[in-house]
Amino acid sequence: MMNDIGFAPRSLLYVPGSNARALEKAKALSADLVIIDLEDAVPADRKAEARSAMRAAVEAGFGDKKVAVRVNATGHGAQADDLAALAGLTLDAVVLPKVDSPQDVRALDAVPFPIFAMIETPTGVFNAQSIAADAHVAGLIAGLNDLSYELKLPDAMDRGAMALSIQMIVLAARAGQIFCFDGVYNAIDDGDGFAAEAVEGHRLGFDGKTLIHPSQVDPCNAIFSPSERDIAAAQALVAAATGGAQRHEGRMIEDMHVAAARALLERAGRA
Repeated sequence: MMNDIGFAPRSLLYVPGSNARALEKAKALSADLVIIDLEDAVPADRKAEARSAMRAAVEAGFGDKKVAVRVNATGHGAQADDLAALAGLTLDAVVLPKVDSPQDVRALDAVPFPIFAMIETPTGVFNAQSIAADAHVAGLIAGLNDLSYELKLPDAMDRGAMALSIQMIVLAARAGQIFCFDGVYNAIDDGDGFAAEAVEGHRLGFDGKTLIHPSQVDPCNAIFSPSERDIAAAQALVAAATGGAQRHEGRMIEDMHVAAARALLERAGRA
């Protein structure tokens, strides 16, 4: 099911729909997916302006860059106008925030684009598996800022306190055979901290990470891309495989290891 959207994003950059300068700058960035934000990044009194700017930017085009739009949540008064503003546009995905259940996705049934559902509440975490199973949902996004607030965590940057929730989101995505993306890193001037969190997210099984600043794009792409060493090891494993269990470079491998190596090579574009 992952291949249904036709691409595998590593870096997903939020850009406020009301910021024309940021929208123009995003065209030159190496983000795999630009998410034009109509939700949290846009004040209530600028929602209409953001919709108009979003339409103008999408119609003008982003070259070969993939583009999504984050609409307001189901039940929010602005969502109907957001969805109406998508009419006639060509998008690669729509991001739906604060998804608590598959019923929240139903509001977007008429939208002809894959949905990335944001899991941002305890209820959403508990229902993540059923959300991931929805045929319209192509990926889950861990909305950890809102989740930390809902959990009443004293330190919003403490991912350790959200470890169970994070792992449940990854598990749900894998059970549904869809993508899962890590949450944003708020300290935009802390490059080392961002890199450490991205590495952790990669090790936890996320396919990529949502971003809030252009400086985070290139490090994100590097961290979520196979290294040359990984690629060489995968190529050697595939070449050596003869089927079934066998010894390879001091360890036992079997068909699932070969499948994982092939998947890595496909992701690296070197199948």
